[in-house]
Amino acid sequence: MTRMSGWLLKIAGLLLLPLALSVPAAAQLHVDVTQGVMQPLPIAIPNFIAPGGGTGPSGADIAKVVRNDLASSGLFKSLDPASFIDPVRDINTPPNFGNWRVINAQALVTGQTAMQADGRLRVDFRLWDVYGEQQMVGLQYFTTPENWRRIAHLISDAIYERITGEKGYFDTRVVFISESGSALQRKKRLAVMDQDGANPIFLTRGDYLVLTPRFNPTAQMIAYMSYISGKPRVYMFDLESGRQEMLGNFPNMTFSPRFSPDGNKVVMTLEQNGNSDIYVMDLRNRSTVRLTTEPSIETSPSFSPDGTQIVFESDRGGSQQIYVMNADGSNPHRISYGEGRNGTPVWSPRGDLIAFTKQNGGAFRIGVMRPDGSGERVITDGWMDEGPTWAPNGRVLMFTRSARGGRGSQIWSVDISGHNLRRVPTPGDASDPAWSPLIQ
Repeated sequence: MTRMSGWLLKIAGLLLLPLALSVPAAAQLHVDVTQGVMQPLPIAIPNFIAPGGGTGPSGADIAKVVRNDLASSGLFKSLDPASFIDPVRDINTPPNFGNWRVINAQALVTGQTAMQADGRLRVDFRLWDVYGEQQMVGLQYFTTPENWRRIAHLISDAIYERITGEKGYFDTRVVFISESGSALQRKKRLAVMDQDGANPIFLTRGDYLVLTPRFNPTAQMIAYMSYISGKPRVYMFDLESGRQEMLGNFPNMTFSPRFSPDGNKVVMTLEQNGNSDIYVMDLRNRSTVRLTTEPSIETSPSFSPDGTQIVFESDRGGSQQIYVMNADGSNPHRISYGEGRNGTPVWSPRGDLIAFTKQNGGAFRIGVMRPDGSGERVITDGWMDEGPTWAPNGRVLMFTRSARGGRGSQIWSVDISGHNLRRVPTPGDASDPAWSPLIQ
Protein backbone atom coordinates (compact mmCIF):
# COMPACT_ATOMS: atom_id res chain seq x y z
CA MET A 1 0.00 0.00 0.00
CA THR A 2 2.96 2.34 0.54
CA ARG A 3 3.92 2.29 -3.14
CA MET A 4 0.31 2.79 -4.18
CA SER A 5 -0.08 5.80 -1.90
CA GLY A 6 2.98 7.43 -3.46
CA TRP A 7 1.45 6.98 -6.90
CA LEU A 8 -1.79 8.54 -5.68
CA LEU A 9 0.03 11.65 -4.54
CA LYS A 10 1.17 12.11 -8.09
CA ILE A 11 -2.41 11.97 -9.33
CA ALA A 12 -4.68 13.34 -6.65
CA GLY A 13 -2.33 15.69 -4.80
CA LEU A 14 -0.84 17.50 -7.77
CA LEU A 15 -1.12 21.29 -7.75
CA LEU A 16 -0.58 22.92 -11.13
CA LEU A 17 -0.66 26.60 -11.92
CA PRO A 18 -0.39 26.97 -15.70
CA LEU A 19 0.05 30.57 -16.77
CA ALA A 20 -0.56 31.49 -20.40
CA LEU A 21 2.12 33.69 -21.91
CA SER A 22 1.81 36.03 -24.86
CA VAL A 23 1.14 34.18 -28.09
CA PRO A 24 0.95 35.93 -31.47
CA ALA A 25 -1.57 35.30 -34.20
CA ALA A 26 -2.24 31.68 -35.13
CA ALA A 27 0.68 29.99 -36.86
CA GLN A 28 0.35 27.88 -39.98
CA LEU A 29 2.21 24.81 -38.67
CA HIS A 30 -0.34 21.98 -38.49
CA VAL A 31 -0.47 18.18 -38.54
CA ASP A 32 -3.64 16.51 -39.86
CA VAL A 33 -4.29 13.55 -37.56
CA THR A 34 -6.96 12.14 -39.90
CA GLN A 35 -4.34 11.13 -42.46
CA GLY A 36 -3.43 7.45 -42.19
CA VAL A 37 0.06 7.57 -43.67
CA MET A 38 2.16 10.69 -43.43
CA GLN A 39 5.67 11.97 -42.81
CA PRO A 40 6.17 12.71 -39.11
CA LEU A 41 6.79 16.38 -38.31
CA PRO A 42 10.47 17.00 -37.40
CA ILE A 43 10.59 18.65 -33.96
CA ALA A 44 13.63 19.72 -31.94
CA ILE A 45 13.42 19.43 -28.15
CA PRO A 46 16.66 20.46 -26.37
CA ASN A 47 17.14 19.74 -22.68
CA PHE A 48 15.35 22.31 -20.53
CA ILE A 49 17.84 24.85 -19.23
CA ALA A 50 18.33 26.54 -15.86
CA PRO A 51 18.05 30.33 -15.56
CA GLY A 52 21.36 31.68 -16.81
CA GLY A 53 22.29 28.53 -18.76
CA GLY A 54 23.14 24.90 -18.17
CA THR A 55 20.64 22.09 -17.69
CA GLY A 56 17.94 22.82 -15.12
CA PRO A 57 16.69 20.44 -12.40
CA SER A 58 14.96 17.51 -14.11
CA GLY A 59 15.49 19.45 -17.36
CA ALA A 60 17.04 16.54 -19.25
CA ASP A 61 14.43 14.07 -17.93
CA ILE A 62 11.50 16.31 -18.88
CA ALA A 63 12.83 16.86 -22.40
CA LYS A 64 13.39 13.11 -22.85
CA VAL A 65 9.83 12.24 -21.84
CA VAL A 66 8.40 14.92 -24.16
CA ARG A 67 10.52 13.57 -27.05
CA ASN A 68 9.33 10.03 -26.39
CA ASP A 69 5.67 11.05 -25.97
CA LEU A 70 5.50 12.91 -29.26
CA ALA A 71 7.49 10.27 -31.17
CA SER A 72 5.21 7.52 -29.83
CA SER A 73 2.21 9.21 -31.46
CA GLY A 74 3.72 8.57 -34.88
CA LEU A 75 2.97 12.18 -35.84
CA PHE A 76 6.30 13.67 -34.77
CA LYS A 77 9.95 12.88 -35.40
CA SER A 78 12.07 13.96 -32.43
CA LEU A 79 15.40 15.11 -33.83
CA ASP A 80 18.63 13.83 -32.29
CA PRO A 81 19.96 16.42 -29.80
CA ALA A 82 23.45 15.71 -31.14
CA SER A 83 22.41 17.48 -34.35
CA PHE A 84 21.55 20.76 -32.59
CA ILE A 85 23.99 23.53 -33.55
CA ASP A 86 22.51 26.41 -31.54
CA PRO A 87 22.44 25.93 -27.73
CA VAL A 88 19.43 27.44 -25.98
CA ARG A 89 20.53 30.16 -23.56
CA ASP A 90 17.35 32.17 -22.93
CA ILE A 91 13.85 30.84 -23.61
CA ASN A 92 12.38 34.36 -23.44
CA THR A 93 14.35 35.47 -26.49
CA PRO A 94 13.22 34.27 -29.94
CA PRO A 95 15.67 31.67 -31.26
CA ASN A 96 17.78 32.03 -34.38
CA PHE A 97 15.31 30.21 -36.59
CA GLY A 98 17.81 29.82 -39.43
CA ASN A 99 20.01 27.62 -37.27
CA TRP A 100 17.09 25.28 -36.65
CA ARG A 101 16.02 25.20 -40.29
CA VAL A 102 19.52 23.93 -41.15
CA ILE A 103 18.74 20.67 -39.35
CA ASN A 104 15.24 20.55 -40.89
CA ALA A 105 13.37 21.26 -37.65
CA GLN A 106 9.86 22.51 -38.37
CA ALA A 107 8.98 22.98 -34.70
CA LEU A 108 11.18 23.83 -31.73
CA VAL A 109 10.49 23.42 -28.01
CA THR A 110 12.53 25.45 -25.52
CA GLY A 111 12.13 25.07 -21.79
CA GLN A 112 13.47 26.16 -18.43
CA THR A 113 13.28 24.62 -14.95
CA ALA A 114 14.14 26.15 -11.57
CA MET A 115 13.60 25.40 -7.89
CA GLN A 116 11.61 28.04 -6.06
CA ALA A 117 12.31 29.27 -2.52
CA ASP A 118 9.24 27.37 -1.28
CA GLY A 119 10.61 24.08 -2.64
CA ARG A 120 8.38 23.90 -5.70
CA LEU A 121 9.63 23.18 -9.19
CA ARG A 122 8.88 25.85 -11.78
CA VAL A 123 8.77 24.75 -15.42
CA ASP A 124 8.37 27.11 -18.40
CA PHE A 125 8.25 26.10 -22.04
CA ARG A 126 7.75 27.65 -25.47
CA LEU A 127 6.67 26.01 -28.72
CA TRP A 128 8.04 27.77 -31.83
CA ASP A 129 7.06 27.51 -35.48
CA VAL A 130 10.52 27.47 -37.09
CA TYR A 131 9.47 28.41 -40.63
CA GLY A 132 6.72 30.79 -39.50
CA GLU A 133 9.22 32.31 -37.04
CA GLN A 134 6.70 32.79 -34.27
CA GLN A 135 5.72 31.39 -30.89
CA MET A 136 2.75 29.03 -30.96
CA VAL A 137 2.22 28.46 -27.26
CA GLY A 138 3.91 29.21 -23.94
CA LEU A 139 3.00 27.83 -20.52
CA GLN A 140 4.36 27.91 -16.99
CA TYR A 141 3.80 25.28 -14.28
CA PHE A 142 4.51 25.06 -10.56
CA THR A 143 4.54 21.68 -8.81
CA THR A 144 6.44 19.50 -6.38
CA PRO A 145 9.79 18.19 -7.71
CA GLU A 146 8.68 14.54 -7.77
CA ASN A 147 5.93 15.41 -10.25
CA TRP A 148 8.35 16.33 -13.05
CA ARG A 149 7.18 13.37 -15.18
CA ARG A 150 3.56 14.49 -15.10
CA ILE A 151 4.64 18.01 -16.08
CA ALA A 152 6.41 16.47 -19.08
CA HIS A 153 3.20 14.69 -20.14
CA LEU A 154 1.20 17.91 -19.76
CA ILE A 155 3.72 19.73 -21.98
CA SER A 156 3.41 16.93 -24.55
CA ASP A 157 -0.37 17.29 -24.47
CA ALA A 158 -0.13 21.06 -24.98
CA ILE A 159 2.21 20.65 -27.97
CA TYR A 160 0.10 17.88 -29.51
CA GLU A 161 -3.10 19.91 -29.17
CA ARG A 162 -1.58 23.13 -30.55
CA ILE A 163 -0.17 21.44 -33.66
CA THR A 164 -2.92 18.91 -34.40
CA GLY A 165 -6.00 20.68 -33.07
CA GLU A 166 -6.88 17.49 -31.14
CA LYS A 167 -6.63 16.85 -27.41
CA GLY A 168 -3.51 15.01 -26.32
CA TYR A 169 -3.56 11.75 -24.38
CA PHE A 170 -0.16 11.62 -22.67
CA ASP A 171 -1.24 12.68 -19.16
CA THR A 172 -3.20 9.46 -18.64
CA ARG A 173 -2.88 6.12 -16.87
CA VAL A 174 -3.59 2.55 -17.88
CA VAL A 175 -4.96 -0.12 -15.56
CA PHE A 176 -4.07 -3.67 -16.59
CA ILE A 177 -3.51 -7.23 -15.42
CA SER A 178 0.13 -8.04 -14.71
CA GLU A 179 0.83 -11.73 -15.24
CA SER A 180 3.65 -13.94 -13.97
CA GLY A 181 4.38 -17.58 -13.18
CA SER A 182 3.88 -20.82 -15.06
CA ALA A 183 0.73 -21.76 -16.93
CA LEU A 184 -0.37 -23.99 -14.04
CA GLN A 185 0.44 -21.40 -11.36
CA ARG A 186 -0.37 -18.18 -13.17
CA LYS A 187 -0.47 -15.13 -10.91
CA LYS A 188 -2.58 -12.20 -12.07
CA ARG A 189 -2.34 -8.86 -10.26
CA LEU A 190 -4.24 -5.64 -10.73
CA ALA A 191 -1.77 -2.91 -11.73
CA VAL A 192 -1.65 0.67 -13.00
CA MET A 193 1.00 2.59 -14.93
CA ASP A 194 1.51 5.77 -16.92
CA GLN A 195 0.37 5.43 -20.54
CA ASP A 196 4.01 5.10 -21.65
CA GLY A 197 4.65 2.17 -19.28
CA ALA A 198 6.42 4.21 -16.58
CA ASN A 199 5.60 4.05 -12.85
CA PRO A 200 3.96 0.60 -12.74
CA ILE A 201 2.26 -0.03 -9.39
CA PHE A 202 0.70 -3.31 -8.22
CA LEU A 203 -2.65 -2.88 -6.48
CA THR A 204 -3.23 -6.54 -5.52
CA ARG A 205 -0.79 -9.27 -4.46
CA GLY A 206 -1.94 -12.00 -6.82
CA ASP A 207 -3.57 -14.15 -4.13
CA TYR A 208 -6.69 -14.35 -6.28
CA LEU A 209 -7.55 -14.01 -9.96
CA VAL A 210 -8.51 -10.56 -11.31
CA LEU A 211 -9.75 -9.68 -14.81
CA THR A 212 -11.25 -6.89 -16.96
CA PRO A 213 -10.40 -3.76 -14.94
CA ARG A 214 -12.02 -0.46 -16.00
CA PHE A 215 -11.53 3.14 -14.78
CA ASN A 216 -14.37 5.39 -13.74
CA PRO A 217 -14.56 8.90 -15.33
CA THR A 218 -12.43 10.48 -12.58
CA ALA A 219 -9.72 7.78 -12.80
CA GLN A 220 -9.96 7.28 -9.02
CA MET A 221 -12.09 4.13 -9.01
CA ILE A 222 -11.58 0.82 -10.83
CA ALA A 223 -14.28 -1.77 -11.48
CA TYR A 224 -13.05 -5.30 -12.19
CA MET A 225 -13.91 -8.98 -11.90
CA SER A 226 -12.27 -10.92 -9.08
CA TYR A 227 -12.29 -14.39 -7.56
CA ILE A 228 -11.42 -12.95 -4.12
CA SER A 229 -14.38 -14.81 -2.57
CA GLY A 230 -13.87 -17.97 -4.60
CA LYS A 231 -16.57 -16.99 -7.10
CA PRO A 232 -16.35 -14.45 -9.93
CA ARG A 233 -17.77 -11.16 -8.72
CA VAL A 234 -17.55 -7.52 -9.75
CA TYR A 235 -15.58 -5.40 -7.30
CA MET A 236 -14.63 -1.75 -7.08
CA PHE A 237 -11.18 -0.60 -5.99
CA ASP A 238 -10.82 2.91 -4.53
CA LEU A 239 -7.37 4.21 -5.46
CA GLU A 240 -7.42 6.88 -2.76
CA SER A 241 -8.10 4.53 0.16
CA GLY A 242 -7.06 1.16 -1.27
CA ARG A 243 -10.47 -0.18 -0.25
CA GLN A 244 -12.10 -3.01 -2.25
CA GLU A 245 -15.86 -3.49 -2.26
CA MET A 246 -17.99 -6.18 -3.85
CA LEU A 247 -20.63 -4.66 -6.12
CA GLY A 248 -23.86 -6.29 -5.00
CA ASN A 249 -24.41 -9.62 -3.27
CA PHE A 250 -25.64 -11.61 -6.26
CA PRO A 251 -25.94 -15.41 -5.90
CA ASN A 252 -24.16 -16.15 -9.18
CA MET A 253 -21.19 -14.83 -11.14
CA THR A 254 -20.96 -11.21 -12.28
CA PHE A 255 -18.39 -9.97 -14.78
CA SER A 256 -17.50 -7.49 -17.57
CA PRO A 257 -18.15 -4.26 -15.64
CA ARG A 258 -17.93 -0.79 -17.14
CA PHE A 259 -18.87 2.65 -15.80
CA SER A 260 -21.38 5.01 -17.35
CA PRO A 261 -19.96 8.31 -18.69
CA ASP A 262 -21.16 10.21 -15.60
CA GLY A 263 -19.74 7.57 -13.25
CA ASN A 264 -23.07 7.03 -11.47
CA LYS A 265 -23.80 3.60 -12.91
CA VAL A 266 -22.01 0.33 -13.69
CA VAL A 267 -23.23 -1.90 -16.49
CA MET A 268 -22.19 -5.56 -16.20
CA THR A 269 -23.11 -9.16 -16.96
CA LEU A 270 -24.93 -11.35 -14.43
CA GLU A 271 -25.23 -15.11 -14.88
CA GLN A 272 -28.38 -16.83 -13.64
CA ASN A 273 -29.59 -20.37 -14.39
CA GLY A 274 -26.98 -20.80 -17.10
CA ASN A 275 -28.02 -17.63 -18.88
CA SER A 276 -25.95 -14.42 -19.02
CA ASP A 277 -27.71 -11.08 -19.27
CA ILE A 278 -26.74 -7.43 -18.98
CA TYR A 279 -27.73 -5.45 -15.92
CA VAL A 280 -27.11 -1.86 -14.86
CA MET A 281 -26.59 -0.80 -11.24
CA ASP A 282 -27.10 2.74 -9.98
CA LEU A 283 -24.20 3.34 -7.58
CA ARG A 284 -26.12 6.02 -5.71
CA ASN A 285 -28.79 3.65 -4.36
CA ARG A 286 -27.49 0.22 -5.53
CA SER A 287 -30.70 -0.49 -7.44
CA THR A 288 -30.29 -2.93 -10.33
CA VAL A 289 -32.19 -3.14 -13.63
CA ARG A 290 -32.06 -6.02 -16.10
CA LEU A 291 -31.55 -4.80 -19.68
CA THR A 292 -31.55 -8.00 -21.78
CA THR A 293 -33.86 -11.02 -21.58
CA GLU A 294 -32.86 -13.27 -24.49
CA PRO A 295 -32.03 -16.97 -23.85
CA SER A 296 -28.46 -16.37 -25.01
CA ILE A 297 -25.11 -15.05 -23.82
CA GLU A 298 -25.08 -11.25 -23.58
CA THR A 299 -21.89 -9.63 -22.28
CA SER A 300 -19.15 -6.97 -22.73
CA PRO A 301 -21.44 -3.91 -22.48
CA SER A 302 -20.05 -0.42 -23.13
CA PHE A 303 -21.88 2.91 -22.95
CA SER A 304 -21.85 5.45 -25.75
CA PRO A 305 -20.07 8.67 -24.64
CA ASP A 306 -23.41 10.48 -24.26
CA GLY A 307 -24.79 7.66 -22.11
CA THR A 308 -27.87 7.08 -24.27
CA GLN A 309 -26.85 3.73 -25.83
CA ILE A 310 -24.99 0.54 -24.97
CA VAL A 311 -23.02 -1.67 -27.33
CA PHE A 312 -22.62 -5.33 -26.34
CA GLU A 313 -21.90 -8.78 -27.70
CA SER A 314 -24.47 -11.56 -28.02
CA ASP A 315 -24.88 -14.96 -29.63
CA ARG A 316 -28.66 -14.59 -29.90
CA GLY A 317 -28.39 -14.84 -33.68
CA GLY A 318 -26.39 -18.08 -33.61
CA SER A 319 -22.88 -16.65 -33.45
CA GLN A 320 -20.99 -14.09 -31.38
CA GLN A 321 -21.84 -10.67 -32.84
CA ILE A 322 -22.14 -7.01 -31.83
CA TYR A 323 -25.43 -5.33 -30.96
CA VAL A 324 -26.50 -1.85 -29.88
CA MET A 325 -29.46 -0.99 -27.65
CA ASN A 326 -30.79 2.07 -25.87
CA ALA A 327 -29.51 2.57 -22.32
CA ASP A 328 -32.83 1.31 -20.94
CA GLY A 329 -32.54 -1.94 -22.92
CA SER A 330 -34.99 -1.01 -25.67
CA ASN A 331 -34.42 -1.35 -29.42
CA PRO A 332 -31.60 -3.95 -29.46
CA HIS A 333 -30.28 -4.45 -32.98
CA ARG A 334 -27.32 -6.19 -34.56
CA ILE A 335 -24.65 -4.05 -36.23
CA SER A 336 -21.87 -6.54 -37.18
CA TYR A 337 -22.37 -8.58 -40.33
CA GLY A 338 -18.85 -9.25 -41.58
CA GLU A 339 -17.16 -12.63 -41.72
CA GLY A 340 -16.34 -14.47 -38.51
CA ARG A 341 -17.30 -13.65 -34.94
CA ASN A 342 -17.09 -10.26 -33.27
CA GLY A 343 -16.90 -9.37 -29.58
CA THR A 344 -15.50 -7.16 -26.78
CA PRO A 345 -16.94 -3.95 -28.28
CA VAL A 346 -16.04 -0.58 -26.75
CA TRP A 347 -17.37 2.80 -27.82
CA SER A 348 -14.90 5.54 -28.75
CA PRO A 349 -14.86 8.63 -26.48
CA ARG A 350 -15.55 10.64 -29.64
CA GLY A 351 -18.68 8.60 -30.36
CA ASP A 352 -17.76 8.03 -34.00
CA LEU A 353 -16.41 4.46 -33.84
CA ILE A 354 -16.73 1.18 -31.97
CA ALA A 355 -13.61 -0.95 -31.54
CA PHE A 356 -13.94 -4.71 -31.23
CA THR A 357 -12.19 -8.08 -31.47
CA LYS A 358 -12.73 -10.01 -34.71
CA GLN A 359 -12.27 -13.80 -34.74
CA ASN A 360 -11.84 -15.20 -38.22
CA GLY A 361 -9.66 -17.87 -39.81
CA GLY A 362 -8.23 -18.94 -36.47
CA ALA A 363 -6.90 -15.46 -35.67
CA PHE A 364 -8.04 -12.67 -33.35
CA ARG A 365 -7.60 -9.11 -34.60
CA ILE A 366 -8.65 -5.59 -33.63
CA GLY A 367 -11.23 -3.84 -35.79
CA VAL A 368 -13.28 -0.65 -35.81
CA MET A 369 -16.68 0.20 -37.27
CA ARG A 370 -19.17 3.03 -37.13
CA PRO A 371 -22.02 2.74 -34.60
CA ASP A 372 -24.40 1.67 -37.38
CA GLY A 373 -22.04 -1.16 -38.41
CA SER A 374 -20.77 0.50 -41.57
CA GLY A 375 -17.14 1.13 -42.44
CA GLU A 376 -15.75 -1.98 -40.75
CA ARG A 377 -11.92 -2.12 -40.86
CA VAL A 378 -9.47 -4.58 -39.32
CA ILE A 379 -6.46 -2.56 -38.12
CA THR A 380 -4.09 -5.21 -36.68
CA ASP A 381 -2.68 -8.41 -38.15
CA GLY A 382 -1.45 -10.34 -35.12
CA TRP A 383 -2.29 -13.95 -34.35
CA MET A 384 -4.19 -13.14 -31.15
CA ASP A 385 -5.01 -9.44 -30.66
CA GLU A 386 -8.00 -8.78 -28.41
CA GLY A 387 -9.65 -6.51 -25.85
CA PRO A 388 -9.24 -2.98 -27.31
CA THR A 389 -9.35 0.17 -25.16
CA TRP A 390 -9.47 3.77 -26.38
CA ALA A 391 -7.19 6.70 -25.62
CA PRO A 392 -9.36 9.59 -24.33
CA ASN A 393 -8.99 11.48 -27.62
CA GLY A 394 -10.33 8.52 -29.65
CA ARG A 395 -7.28 8.38 -31.95
CA VAL A 396 -5.27 5.49 -30.46
CA LEU A 397 -6.12 2.01 -29.18
CA MET A 398 -4.34 -0.33 -26.77
CA PHE A 399 -4.97 -4.07 -26.76
CA THR A 400 -3.60 -7.43 -25.63
CA ARG A 401 -1.36 -9.35 -28.04
CA SER A 402 -0.68 -12.98 -27.12
CA ALA A 403 2.10 -15.11 -28.56
CA ARG A 404 1.44 -18.39 -30.33
CA GLY A 405 1.41 -21.43 -28.11
CA GLY A 406 0.42 -19.46 -25.04
CA ARG A 407 3.93 -18.08 -24.52
CA GLY A 408 2.81 -14.91 -22.79
CA SER A 409 0.99 -11.70 -23.66
CA GLN A 410 1.91 -8.03 -23.95
CA ILE A 411 0.13 -4.70 -24.32
CA TRP A 412 0.39 -2.96 -27.69
CA SER A 413 -0.96 0.27 -29.16
CA VAL A 414 -2.02 1.26 -32.67
CA ASP A 415 -3.68 4.32 -34.17
CA ILE A 416 -7.11 4.04 -35.76
CA SER A 417 -5.62 4.07 -39.27
CA GLY A 418 -3.83 0.80 -38.46
CA HIS A 419 -0.39 2.40 -38.40
CA ASN A 420 2.18 3.18 -35.70
CA LEU A 421 1.99 -0.23 -34.02
CA ARG A 422 4.04 -0.18 -30.79
CA ARG A 423 4.57 -2.39 -27.76
CA VAL A 424 3.94 -0.72 -24.40
CA PRO A 425 6.60 -1.78 -21.86
CA THR A 426 5.25 -3.59 -18.79
CA PRO A 427 6.83 -5.51 -15.88
CA GLY A 428 6.51 -9.01 -17.34
CA ASP A 429 3.48 -10.30 -19.20
CA ALA A 430 0.38 -8.11 -19.25
CA SER A 431 -3.21 -8.17 -20.51
CA ASP A 432 -6.62 -6.48 -20.25
CA PRO A 433 -5.51 -2.84 -20.56
CA ALA A 434 -8.01 -0.04 -19.92
CA TRP A 435 -7.12 3.57 -20.62
CA SER A 436 -8.03 6.30 -18.14
CA PRO A 437 -9.62 9.60 -19.12
CA LEU A 438 -7.38 12.67 -18.98
CA ILE A 439 -6.28 13.21 -15.38
CA GLN A 440 -7.96 16.24 -13.84
